[in-house]
Amino acid sequence: MKANRREFLTLAGAVGLVGGRTLSAAGTPARREDQPGQPGGREGKTVKSRIRVVQIKVFPEKGKLAANHKKLMGILDDIVGATHASPAPDVVVTPEGFLDGYVSTEPSVTKADMVNYAIDPATSEYTLEAAAWARRNETWLIYGCTRKENDQVFNTALIYDRSGSLAGMYDKLHLQKHDLKYTPGRHLNVYQSDFGPFGVMICADRRWPETARTLTLRGARVIFNPTYGMRGDLNLCMMRTRSYENGIFIAFTHPGQSLVTGPEGNVLCNEEDAAPTRSGAAGRTYVITEIDLSKAPANKGGHIADRRPDVYGL
Repeated sequence: MKANRREFLTLAGAVGLVGGRTLSAAGTPARREDQPGQPGGREGKTVKSRIRVVQIKVFPEKGKLAANHKKLMGILDDIVGATHASPAPDVVVTPEGFLDGYVSTEPSVTKADMVNYAIDPATSEYTLEAAAWARRNETWLIYGCTRKENDQVFNTALIYDRSGSLAGMYDKLHLQKHDLKYTPGRHLNVYQSDFGPFGVMICADRRWPETARTLTLRGARVIFNPTYGMRGDLNLCMMRTRSYENGIFIAFTHPGQSLVTGPEGNVLCNEEDAAPTRSGAAGRTYVITEIDLSKAPANKGGHIADRRPDVYGL
C-alpha cells in the first residue's frame, strides 16, 4: 500500500525531533517535549485560536533601568485603560534589552561592566512588579533584559504567563560584535500556553534560518521576536521569508517598529517610525495586532510537511 505524504514524512523522520528526544543544556537527554508540564507539552485543553499581541514601540534609555521600567509600567497601564471595553491583550512583548536600554551597544560599556546592568529575575524589584502586572491582567508578558546567573550575563527575554509565573527564560543564541559581551544561550525551547506552543528568538537570531525552523518543528505557530538592531527593507524581506518558509506568524518587536508577518509571507502589521527619538517614539508607544493562529500550518502542512531530511544530510 502506498504511503500518503504524511506517512512517508513520518517514516523519513521529518516530523518531530530525532529519536523523540532533545538534549538539555548540559548535553544529557531531556524529558520528551510532549509530556504535560514541559515546554511545548499538550495539556489536553482547548487551544485558543485568536490572540491579541501588543508590541511595545518606544526607545528605552541606555543604562537607565529604573527609568525604563517606570516607562514600561506606564505604557502597560495605558494598555489596560485603552482595552478596558474591548478584548484584553493576550501577549505583551517589549523590544530586546528594554530594561537596561540594550546598553551593550555602548562602546564605553565593557564586558566586565555588563554585570552592573544585569538583574536576577527572582529578586529584582522590576521583574517582581512586571510579574504582578501579568497576574492582575491575566496577560502573557515577554520582558527584555540583561540577566545575571552566577558569574555569567545573558541577553534574555523573560516569559511570564497569565498567572504571573516565570514560565521560561530565553537567552539570545547568536552573538556578534557588541553581543559578545554576553554569554550565548543554550536552548531553543518552545513554551506551552492556552494558545498552543510558541517560540521566542531575540534580534539577530532571526538571521539564521535554523532558529525559526527549529522552533517550528517543535510546534510553534507563532514566534515572538524582541529586537533592537537592523530594520528596513532587508529585514522586511527576511521576516516575510521566515514566516512563509515555516508557515508561522512572527511578531518582530523593535523600539521603532512593530511588524507582524504571516504564514503566506503576508504583512499583518508594519508600523514604523520615520524619526524615532531616544526619549520615546515619533508615533504610538504600542501597537495591537490580532492573529488567527488557525491559519498557520506550521509543522502540519506546507513547506514543513514536504521537507526531505532523508536527503539533506545536514
